[in-house]
Amino acid sequence: MTIELPVLWQDEYLVAVHKPAGLLVHRTPIDRHERRFAVQIVRDQVGRPVFPVHRLDKGTSGVLLFGLDRDAARIVSAAFSASTVRKRYLAIVRGWPAQRGEVDSPLDPVSDDRAPGGDGVARGALTRYRRLATVELPHRVDRYPTSRYSLLELEPVTGRRHQLRRHLARISHPVVGDSTYGKGAHNRLFATLFGSERVLLACTSLTLDHPVTHRALTITAPPADEFAYVVKALGWDAVKCDPVRATQGPIT
Repeated sequence: MTIELPVLWQDEYLVAVHKPAGLLVHRTPIDRHERRFAVQIVRDQVGRPVFPVHRLDKGTSGVLLFGLDRDAARIVSAAFSASTVRKRYLAIVRGWPAQRGEVDSPLDPVSDDRAPGGDGVARGALTRYRRLATVELPHRVDRYPTSRYSLLELEPVTGRRHQLRRHLARISHPVVGDSTYGKGAHNRLFATLFGSERVLLACTSLTLDHPVTHRALTITAPPADEFAYVVKALGWDAVKCDPVRATQGPIT
């Protein structure tokens, strides 16, 4: 069966797609049983080689960007490494964090076959967040008779592996559905109430300078359908989420 991913932006240098939760960006021995990867799907879809410039975790959905030639990919990869690409995410988390805040906390490397742990030294990591909505459900999960959850807008200023999930867990507001850094009881509650079996984290926006035209390029996508269903079920459907779109600024 032919699989295609929604294209959010494409020109002769870049292509951005909406990656679903549960899809790996590329092959990894951590998930040896997987046979589908975003790299090969997008390559087959556009009919030419594609070059990843950043990554989304398997459980995270949203904007995924590729270069269509090596030079463009190298320039954009360097922009991600230099933290000059502005990223926006939405997440549903346990608890009610402050209205606004940041987590400035170093993170140890996370190793896999493509990103070895190196010297094992923790690297600086900064995440900013803004609380968009809250809810209190009449279900006991911890020691309290009710359970609280929030919808957050997140900006990872740096780009460490699993940064958002690890930072939110570190401040005791883990992402719902995260089996690695989250809490199983909350994950099971959302599976029971809403049929949600995914990490409730989505990349909704990337803003960068185009590697060739040098125009400011913003690519956005709304949360995937299953994420949006949970948002609506929690009574947050009035919260503004940008529609799928891509814009370019003037040539600089």
